[in-house]
Amino acid sequence: MKNWQIRRAQPSDATQFRECIAAAYAAYRDRIADLPAVTEGIEDDIANHNVWVAESNGEIWGGIVLVNEGAALRLANIAVDPKAKGQGLGRALILLAERECIGLGCAEMRLSTHVGMPENVSLYIHLGWQEVERSGNKVKMSKTF
Repeated sequence: MKNWQIRRAQPSDATQFRECIAAAYAAYRDRIADLPAVTEGIEDDIANHNVWVAESNGEIWGGIVLVNEGAALRLANIAVDPKAKGQGLGRALILLAERECIGLGCAEMRLSTHVGMPENVSLYIHLGWQEVERSGNKVKMSKTF
């Protein structure tokens, strides 16, 4: 994959984005029995929230779902196809989310990740996020601007 660009998702992207999310979470399915259904509601997300996809040559390699909650922007889902790992897509998507947050006038971004994904928690901490709560299988994190 070369020359990717990030753009707003369109309704016609739903199938490819769903496949990308499924590929991104596939490794977790084997080790996390209570992993939520991460691919459900993509059409609704595209229609009602801020959804961006990373595309190259007509193929979707990653994407992010952002939900405006007024004072905060929630990072509801982020996914990068494992075949695109190490190319900076995840970081680019998170930076885009941060710019969106600031552009919308939100002072905070929030996310929840699974306790069974400690590498994600570490990545977010590295990117300036703070863990704010653990409850059951959820790790809640935030970043303020």
